[in-house]
Amino acid sequence: MSDPRHPAATAGGSSATAREHALALDAADPLAGFRVRFEMAADDGIYLDGNSLGRLPVATRSRVLAVLDQWSTELVSGWPDWIDLPLRAGDAIGALVGTAPGEVVATDSTTVNLYKLVQAAVELRGGGALVTDRGNFPTDRYVLEGIAAARGLELRIFDSDELYGPVEADLGGLGAGDVVVLSHVAYRSGALADMAALTAAARSRGATLIWDLSHSAGAVPVDLRGAGAELAVGCTYKYLNAGPGAPGYLYVAAELQRELRSPVQGWFGQSDQFAMERDYDPVPGIGRFLAGTPPILQLAAVEEGAKLTAEAGLAAIREKSVGLTKLVVALHDEWLAPLGFELGSPRDPAGRGSHVSVDHPRAWTFTRALIDAGVTPDFRGPDSIRLGIAPLYTSFAEVWDALDRLRAIAARDDLPDAPPARVT
Repeated sequence: MSDPRHPAATAGGSSATAREHALALDAADPLAGFRVRFEMAADDGIYLDGNSLGRLPVATRSRVLAVLDQWSTELVSGWPDWIDLPLRAGDAIGALVGTAPGEVVATDSTTVNLYKLVQAAVELRGGGALVTDRGNFPTDRYVLEGIAAARGLELRIFDSDELYGPVEADLGGLGAGDVVVLSHVAYRSGALADMAALTAAARSRGATLIWDLSHSAGAVPVDLRGAGAELAVGCTYKYLNAGPGAPGYLYVAAELQRELRSPVQGWFGQSDQFAMERDYDPVPGIGRFLAGTPPILQLAAVEEGAKLTAEAGLAAIREKSVGLTKLVVALHDEWLAPLGFELGSPRDPAGRGSHVSVDHPRAWTFTRALIDAGVTPDFRGPDSIRLGIAPLYTSFAEVWDALDRLRAIAARDDLPDAPPARVT
């Protein structure tokens, strides 16, 4: 609910920013029925951090409990049902990111999967530099730093626009043998990259581009094959709602699978897994990027989250995401900008993902006060409040109420500074 102590909480501003308008949008929302398919307590507050960790789907609890029961009763005999789960879950994710069956596998973490693909790409096509933008997610940069140091390769980090992220001109200096890592949606600003244009720009220069889909899959339509993308990684615990620490996934276009070799060789990637006296010989398909025994309980959650997203449909999810983020921008302009905020995300909805950043020098203090007021946002130092919109369970009224509480907090002249932030 909005804060009744704030006089504008019921008055609203323009018709587009009135709370009644948000309620009307909720009443007409075709995805409204999906909200009850997630677990949330009555005193849960307003959760706007789905771009960090998604909510628990009701079906996932039942599915994981069923796997626990199967483990309890079947023990090792359950493995025939479980052994292909990385591939089944991978196909479920692949259907959401524009790939063919057999091109995605759910395994390991995003960091480990990126390490695998970068090393494999360097081995096949390398010799040039490892390239990314300074605004890319830190783990991606760290992986490249480590590989560059171990292999004696040049690490080239370029500065892209802080608001809009990498564009074609930023890739003008690429050369043959370079391996590039970019994020489809920027983790700070939410900028949505032009995947097709950037992929084409890299390939025209003989470079290999690996996409990180962590902040786009499940919230933004992705068409890897349509964009000509060959390699990608991503996580499942954000908009795919697979739970904390759930396995990530990697994509390798079918045409490349026989040529690439994973640098992490394990028995789940072996062509004849139980012929243990043989030397390593990777399976011909995407399964060659498996290594050790997969985490079955977590993969069950991955599959359930992907199924729920597919049922809702990415077109409908994207349409609601655009509507929700447009409301954030409108409320920012009317309420927050006069209080010293700046919009930290692209204004055009076609150029952003499903989170909006609002920037202020006192962002950390406001974030802590928002949490105390029953709103969970996300903070990125030094001055950004990220509002993560998960369309399957976030309502328009929640967005209105959260921004209303934020403006009430920012309007106070007696709010003490919060202790220094440790999160960046």
